[in-house]
Amino acid sequence: MTGSADCAAIIAAGGAGSRMGGGVPKQFLELAGVPLLIHSLRAFAAVAEIGTLVVSTRADYLAHTRELAARHGFAGLLVVVGGESRQQSVANGLAAITAAGRGCRLVAVHDGARPLVAPELIRHCLEAAGRHGAAIAATRVQDTLKRSSNPPLIGATVDRTGLWQAQTPQVVEFNLLRRALDEAQAAGFTGTDEASLLERLGLPVALVEAGADNLKITRPHDLPLAEALMSPQKPPPATAARIGHGYDVHRLVPERKLILAGVEIPHQLGLLGHSDADVASHALCDAILGALGRGDIGRHFPDDDPRYQGISSLKLVAAVIDQATAAGWRVNNADLTIIAQQPKLAPHLPAMTRQLAASCRIPPERLNIKATTTEGLGFTGRQEGIAATAVVLLEPLE
Repeated sequence: MTGSADCAAIIAAGGAGSRMGGGVPKQFLELAGVPLLIHSLRAFAAVAEIGTLVVSTRADYLAHTRELAARHGFAGLLVVVGGESRQQSVANGLAAITAAGRGCRLVAVHDGARPLVAPELIRHCLEAAGRHGAAIAATRVQDTLKRSSNPPLIGATVDRTGLWQAQTPQVVEFNLLRRALDEAQAAGFTGTDEASLLERLGLPVALVEAGADNLKITRPHDLPLAEALMSPQKPPPATAARIGHGYDVHRLVPERKLILAGVEIPHQLGLLGHSDADVASHALCDAILGALGRGDIGRHFPDDDPRYQGISSLKLVAAVIDQATAAGWRVNNADLTIIAQQPKLAPHLPAMTRQLAASCRIPPERLNIKATTTEGLGFTGRQEGIAATAVVLLEPLE
């Protein structure tokens, strides 16, 4: 959950969801077979800038949240007990980040029951907050507004010019958010969102235009609406499967760690690259992107982008998996071949398989990794580099 990224996300999931009815808090209700909270987590996990994920949840759902997160591949998640208000829940999340020693530049706060947030919107909010100190997702008010002085009678029509409806994520510089929370607590002030705490101090907050599809699940009819919003992303029912092929190679050099399929292999040489140069993970990313028809790894994670400097390639695999999930696909199985003269990889294959399978969110038996040499022939035989190939089968989500 952490890496070279310097931003954090706090998912506020402590509400009771009383307007939804039923006995389960709304953030744990399922949308397309997946809990709302997990949809939100997947969106933030797909953003390379996010290095730490925190969920602030109800005390009576603490163990359930941890078990649910682990089951969906978020075992390293920080889970904390929320407070009586959203404001206190965010403060508890900040305290958990500090206690864990996970310093960060920006903090994104998001509703756990807003499952359709797009990674692109998160990135836009991070970029705007980087320029202005704070930014929130919001939509322009489209409908005519009426003020009622004596319900249900109209008192006046409200000019909607310049009016926006606040959403999340709301992104703030870490120290700025902590100051706003501390000063609000000292004054006994409770805001409706993070932006209101900054407004109180006269601090600027940028608006990032979002779409109406960044829906917050509040009432029972919101769930089928969210399903309908997701449906265009699903593959046609007649499409049974997609196959993708990937290939990657990196040069072997001194003074670099050798990382393959997320496992550090003891060796005097390591692979040279902008990230950790994990050829196995890169080949798998290319195979999945190929099956999706979305180009290659270089298009999504360019080697001149400082955000990916030294990043674990398992994080890139997770981001690609999130793209597949958002498009309505999942990995059925994958087969990889690593081509290296040295070192001997057989002892490390079980650990490598477990790591990549977890990133793909599939059981280890559905992911196969083989290692071979070229009998001393070619650049791999001369130990100038290591190559990897991958074949993946995607199937539609149920």
